[in-house]
Amino acid sequence: MTTIPPERSSAPHRHRAVAESFGADTERYDRTRPPYPGALIERIVEGGPGRDVLDIGCGTGIEARQFQAAGCRVLGVEPDARMAAFARGTGVEVEVAKIEEWDPAGRTFDAAVAGTAWHWVDPVAGAAKVAQVLRPTGRLAVFWHAFQLPAEVAEAFAAVYRRVAPDSPFNMQAARPGEDPYGAILDKAADGIQETGAFTAPDRWRFEWERTYTRDEWLDQMPTQGSLTWLPPEQVAEVLDGVGSAIDALGGSFTMPYTTVALAATRRPPG
Repeated sequence: MTTIPPERSSAPHRHRAVAESFGADTERYDRTRPPYPGALIERIVEGGPGRDVLDIGCGTGIEARQFQAAGCRVLGVEPDARMAAFARGTGVEVEVAKIEEWDPAGRTFDAAVAGTAWHWVDPVAGAAKVAQVLRPTGRLAVFWHAFQLPAEVAEAFAAVYRRVAPDSPFNMQAARPGEDPYGAILDKAADGIQETGAFTAPDRWRFEWERTYTRDEWLDQMPTQGSLTWLPPEQVAEVLDGVGSAIDALGGSFTMPYTTVALAATRRPPG
């Protein structure tokens, strides 16, 4: 389900209200948002010159803890103080700032990563800042989860959402099987990286996996989605009720196909 408004998809970093709405319920966000494939974490770590990682838009620390578990030293940069506080409570070092305005104070890193966050960063200014702090042959890797709801669930969500939030700018059209809802964002990110002249041409990676959700598990995650974080509680409850009924009709659970899409580029040596 695409949750970035179509008119914002080319420049979502200019719309901070949605980006900064996810800290409203940090515990739920951290509990329900899925981690990233281990193969992705391993590929990023093994492709860099060392294990010092800058996590951009680290949120509650989901991917930061995965990199820590892989033996990395991680510093998070997160603009939402609520998210940053939660991440610190899980053992992640975090500084509160937008990456474009963050002061690295002379520190450098072997990798810079952004999990489901780079679309909120100015693609050129963000890549330029990363180029300043990456060591030669260090890697910038940005990645997102794309998922495919069962048609019955997606249709129920779209119908009730249009009813309770007719003026919403969000596009509730479900992605077709095999379609990459983050294609335009990947293109924009790649253009920004290449514009710096500091990186190799970005590679694109895909990791296919799936997860089974019970009705309660999926309804628990839904309020963390950008399309719902800005709605009043009574409207969110109505959306959840409609989606819950659709999941009940499927037997109370469903299996979600996920694709984690990534863009990775290497910092060119100086000279």
